[in-house]
Amino acid sequence: MQSFVDGNTRIFAILGDPIGQVKSPAQVTASLRARSHNAILIPLHVTSNDFDDVVRTLKAIRNLDGLVITVPHKFAAFQHCKQATERASFLQAVNVMRRSRSGAWEGDMCDGQGFVDAILQKGGVIAGKRAFLIGAGGAGTAIGYALLEAGVEALSIHDIDQTRQRELVHKLQQRFGDRAAEVESNPREFDIVANATPAGMENLENSPVNLDQLRPTIIVGDVVTAVGETALIRSAQSIGCICSTGHDMYRALQETMVDFLLSSD
Repeated sequence: MQSFVDGNTRIFAILGDPIGQVKSPAQVTASLRARSHNAILIPLHVTSNDFDDVVRTLKAIRNLDGLVITVPHKFAAFQHCKQATERASFLQAVNVMRRSRSGAWEGDMCDGQGFVDAILQKGGVIAGKRAFLIGAGGAGTAIGYALLEAGVEALSIHDIDQTRQRELVHKLQQRFGDRAAEVESNPREFDIVANATPAGMENLENSPVNLDQLRPTIIVGDVVTAVGETALIRSAQSIGCICSTGHDMYRALQETMVDFLLSSD
């Protein structure tokens, strides 16, 4: 497989604001090339004000086959999909879009699946466990759905924005009943602690929970992809917890996204 870009190269783009922090272009391009596809993922810095216009324009580019969507556009991108997977339709958000053979744009939301897969790959068990989710934004919404779908017995959700917290609990209850709850709880009471907030991204010492409340049998998952270990992961590892970092999550997520992007070939 040739390693250069030429006139036959198929294009994928990742859209976000900001965009400089993403590692996806090199990693996804390598994954596409490893699967013998002459394709490349390029980063595009797109603000919320410009997002709709940019997506409509990109759809007209005939050698562009798909989009990867990152913050803050996952909910807005859903509106540009003619079709979506069941989980994306429920969440009303997508993080990956592809042009189908018919030309219609299809979307999926893989963030939650990446989080779950990363924990499973580390040897963690999810089914039948009690999970504490911190953060009810786009990532938290997808992770909450995926944890319930993977069989957690109960999911307690906390967000500093109580309106957003309440809305996510209500949304998940429509699908999963009272397994989702809006409860202020001590992480020590749970089997899984999932951080879906940016705490630790800019300052590694910031933690979304009181670290003294961790215990060795807790599984800790963190979405943060900062350079270095966050205080949450470092403290959890030091007492023997099974831990999944944001980098672990992204590696698992990346393969799911590439599978989706290429599955209409």
